[in-house]
Amino acid sequence: MPTFPEPEPLAEHGPARIVSICNQKGGVGKTTTTINLGAALAEYGRKVLLVDFDPQGALSVGLGKGDPRQLDITIHNLLLERDVEWEDVVIDTGVDGLDLLPSNIDLSGAEVQLVHEVGREYILAGVLKPAVPHYDYILIDCQPSLGLLTVNALAASEGVLIPLECEYFAMRGVALLMETIEKVQGRINPGLEIDGVLGTMYDSRTLHTREVLGRIVEAFGDQVFHTVINRTVRFPDATVAGEPITYFDPNSMGANAYRGLAREVLERWRHVG
Repeated sequence: MPTFPEPEPLAEHGPARIVSICNQKGGVGKTTTTINLGAALAEYGRKVLLVDFDPQGALSVGLGKGDPRQLDITIHNLLLERDVEWEDVVIDTGVDGLDLLPSNIDLSGAEVQLVHEVGREYILAGVLKPAVPHYDYILIDCQPSLGLLTVNALAASEGVLIPLECEYFAMRGVALLMETIEKVQGRINPGLEIDGVLGTMYDSRTLHTREVLGRIVEAFGDQVFHTVINRTVRFPDATVAGEPITYFDPNSMGANAYRGLAREVLERWRHVG
């Protein structure tokens, strides 16, 4: 395991690198990774905007925002109402340097409405553009599907981070995701890069997860992060508390794993400009 240096403090912030955290399979750790990677980056002095782009609103719930159905204004309004600005929607997470564009079930209707829009794949890119100078990183928590919302997220992004559960069935769906990413690269966003593949829900005690992690490394080589996220009950506990693991249990294995991932992605991003 290589050691990644502590990131240097920043003299100024922005422009942001936009990264989609994407996998069409549910339950692989997308939202957990978005929250905790974002919090770890903020801990290292980066300004981070999290975008909840899933109608289930799990990211908003996981940051202690209660029932997302009670929110008056969300990313749905930002996408579809011309007079709504990103500043109208953004909310403070209570974590220094970490902001949120929340979501709720209203977003599920956006997919149908966007179909008739001109340049429908670029709507999210357009509404996020004014926020880019204010942040160092914008992390988009994608929904578990490969529909128009996910295509919008990929079209807006410079990078895509793929959480992959260390479980056999999780491997099977990756080919479809890669096909979608290649189509977006070819037709919509040629600058999109795969920032890395993250092994999640790893349990070193079981032969199965060790074998699957080996297969992931065989399939993706250097794209796989050295950091692996272990399976632990502390993640669900932190979600119930509405806090990132770095706040909820700062000395836990999970918190240290996401700090390690933050150092590793910062080192990778440093080399891609």
